Amino acid sequence: MNDFLNLANLRESVRRYKDTKVEREKINKIIEACRLAPSACNSQPWKFVVVDKPELKDKVAKTSYGPLLRFNKFVSQAPVIVALVTEKPTWLAKVGGGIKDKDFPVMDNGIVASYFCLQAAELGLGTCMLGWFNEKKVKHLLNIPESKRISLLITLGYPAKDRRKKIRKSVEEIFVYNGYV
Repeated sequence: MNDFLNLANLRESVRRYKDTKVEREKINKIIEACRLAPSACNSQPWKFVVVDKPELKDKVAKTSYGPLLRFNKFVSQAPVIVALVTEKPTWLAKVGGGIKDKDFPVMDNGIVASYFCLQAAELGLGTCMLGWFNEKKVKHLLNIPESKRISLLITLGYPAKDRRKKIRKSVEEIFVYNGYV
């Protein structure tokens, strides 16, 4: 258990990257970890589009910021950007989600994104999950069908600076036994 806690502590949102290429072997290992992630009814409602071609990666990066909102400028530094595309769930997961009013593919994509980021951290790589991007432009750049949704973009690369101290709520603020208090 200590190993996992150490890994969870190691993972952080990286916003400065070295100009070092990420080895395909490491990317493949990350994707293998994602392949093993659980999902509702084993739907595995995801597909990863890995962008490591510099010209294309820069175009995708530019979709995450605009002339007024420049908070994602760091994305251009990342040598790899990965689009997490939501795929159709199995019919059982779709029916179950409808009955229970739960969006299982969204939950499943959150789980697999965590697997992605934790495996990357274990390999010495940094990541940052992005929800702010121009989905229509990314779909066009990566030939993703209009009918699909992109859950997240994830930056990937070697961190350019040392880890920060994590600031988290106390256990008492996030946890109770036997009932919400």
